Amino acid sequence: MLFNIILVIVLVICVITDVRKRLIYNKVIFPALILSFSLHFIISGLSGFGVSFLGFLTGYGILLIPYFMGGMGAGDVKLLALVGALKGPAFVLNTSIYMALLGGVLALGILVFSGGAFKRLKYYFHWLYGKKNGLKVPLALTKDSMKATYPYGVAIAGGAILSFVGKAWIS
Repeated sequence: MLFNIILVIVLVICVITDVRKRLIYNKVIFPALILSFSLHFIISGLSGFGVSFLGFLTGYGILLIPYFMGGMGAGDVKLLALVGALKGPAFVLNTSIYMALLGGVLALGILVFSGGAFKRLKYYFHWLYGKKNGLKVPLALTKDSMKATYPYGVAIAGGAILSFVGKAWIS
């Protein structure tokens, strides 16, 4: 129960900062990470620390490649690693599935409701029609549209909350 409380507090703080400033702060993640490792060691000994560390590595590894490809911020990677450190590898794997689904819905919503969505959709149809008929129609993507970001910490937090609700994780 203690780990659930810590996780919810960290998720609320990270969602707020990610939505407002597109940042997940190390001064939130690192103390919670140290607290997680320490509490797991105090409560369950070396085996508890091992499970926590394995969860950390699992969460870290899930988003490491997207981070290296430039599609993810370092704060998002550290937040998912913290989820794994607090709750273990099974929980973070479950969270990652929900996170991916919520992230896709969030991205689609931002794409549809952001300015110029219908203009981009028109370009896609022209591109597909040209491709079908053997024409080379340039895909009209601006540099700004390729640099758009959204707060993926929201998807991570949503995935963790759905993991709580879906499996009723107690420990």
